[in-house]
Amino acid sequence: MSFIELKNVKKTYIVGGKEFDALDGINMSINQGEFVVILGPSGAGKSTLLNLLGGMDKVTSGSIVIGEDDIAKFNDSELTRYRAHSVGFIFQFYNIMPTLTVEENVNLIKDVTNTSKDSKEILKSVGLLKHADKFPQELSGGEQQRVSIARAIMKNPKVLLCDEPTGALDSKTGIEILKLLKKQSDEDTTVIIVTHNSLIADIADRVIKIKNGKVESNELNKHPKNIDEVKW
Repeated sequence: MSFIELKNVKKTYIVGGKEFDALDGINMSINQGEFVVILGPSGAGKSTLLNLLGGMDKVTSGSIVIGEDDIAKFNDSELTRYRAHSVGFIFQFYNIMPTLTVEENVNLIKDVTNTSKDSKEILKSVGLLKHADKFPQELSGGEQQRVSIARAIMKNPKVLLCDEPTGALDSKTGIEILKLLKKQSDEDTTVIIVTHNSLIADIADRVIKIKNGKVESNELNKHPKNIDEVKW
């Protein structure tokens, strides 16, 4: 049984007075707890797809069923509630508050959801407990990305959406981040990574390729590699 099901999803923008289909009839299925990698060139529609899955934008037509809800039918307040309680976001550039400590950044989630976990436990799980009282400028890039992961998983999301989460990191640090994300899928969170880096596909449970706003392929990886096996 699919956890995420997209049917005939279109997203049309008006550019220079003309219609442009960023997504042109997308169909795809994703199971709960899968570690999914979405690949495609720039302009393929990857980020548009992520925005729709995250409830940050609305479809022009089609349906996006997540669990038992078609979020394409949600109004603005329902989408706000969905983003607050069901989805975690991790971006290439960490989007953490420079004037707040590590723990304060993570605890921001408590302002938007009542499903949050214990911040100390979360920081321990991502290896940041000893840095709880530090400010972002005192951390490395990899540590800052771990703060954004801690904040995202603090709300105990059903879906974790990641837009080039290792794009600004060196390969060693990127591997550490991917291990943290893989751990989340092992704990039954559905993790979806949008990336240009085809090597990440080697460790995925499912690889979806997008081109020109359409799904080119959606395949299960029968033999996902261990992260340490990949030559980065």
